[in-house]
Amino acid sequence: MTAAEKAFVRARAGDRCEYCHSRQSDEPFFRYQIEHVVAKQHGGGDDPANLALSCPHCNSHKGPNLAGLDPLGGAPTPLFDPRVQRWEDHFAHRSPLVMGQSAVGRVTVGVLNMNDRVRVEFRATVQASAE
Repeated sequence: MTAAEKAFVRARAGDRCEYCHSRQSDEPFFRYQIEHVVAKQHGGGDDPANLALSCPHCNSHKGPNLAGLDPLGGAPTPLFDPRVQRWEDHFAHRSPLVMGQSAVGRVTVGVLNMNDRVRVEFRATVQASAE
């Protein structure tokens, strides 16, 4: 992956995690990562159409996962794909929580552990300092 491709992915994402929507500028001690929406081990490549910007928390929890079980009913459900899906169709902020609004959203929130206590406290602190 070239530096230009990495810069393109960051700019396209607005320097924001494409999963939890945290901002890189709010976490200056952690460099947000370019991740593969479909992991290489599952056939994904380095094409920008398969790359997303992710905070270290979301990226480490996502790993090579492509799906999870919907907590409402247990059906296997794919994770959110920021290249083909709109964030607003699957998630909502309920300060400081990220809420899944669809099966895809619920599964992604769960697999990526978006509402981990530390992440919720972080978002609450960021929101309080912005007020």
